[in-house]
Amino acid sequence: MGLRERKKARLRQQIIDTSIKLFRKRGFENTRIDDIVQVLEISQPTFFRYFSSKDGVLREVGERGFACIRDRLRSELSSDASTAERMRRLYVSMAKEVEADRSLWQAVVLSGAMDPVRCASMRGHEEATVGLLREILVQGQKRGEITHDFPVVQLAEFMEGLYNTVVRQWAVDLTGPHKLTDRVRSAVEFFLRGLQP
Repeated sequence: MGLRERKKARLRQQIIDTSIKLFRKRGFENTRIDDIVQVLEISQPTFFRYFSSKDGVLREVGERGFACIRDRLRSELSSDASTAERMRRLYVSMAKEVEADRSLWQAVVLSGAMDPVRCASMRGHEEATVGLLREILVQGQKRGEITHDFPVVQLAEFMEGLYNTVVRQWAVDLTGPHKLTDRVRSAVEFFLRGLQP
């Protein structure tokens, strides 16, 4: 990258970092674009050259979230652990990360920034993620750890939907205050029991 591209990339990252700090501190709804540009000492038109809205920043966070999940899935694919161990490790580690940064992930969930139904730009990210999860489940079937009674594509979609539902409920305390990691552990155990051959 040339100097100009590096400067643009650096400013884009500064906008993301500043926005996230303000979302954590004030909440997404209470953070205005004026607040972000004021901290950065840039103009609103400059902000809008990089993002069309605050939601655009959250979509970037969502894209990075999917990238992180894909990295974890690839790591699990290369491990020799059982399918159950892989699933537990994967989903509990994701839950811990989300739980540790509740205010940010609440904003991501409530905005639909990672929801492929509400945000078309996330569809490819989710498909890639579910594809890797399918590979883990296929390996589990080959090892005799996972039932062949259901298509792997449906199993992967079911687990993804189960995890997303648990996170959404936690984000808005729909079922009352609870620890996300505890609910995710229960969801994974429920899923694994249904997968037994």
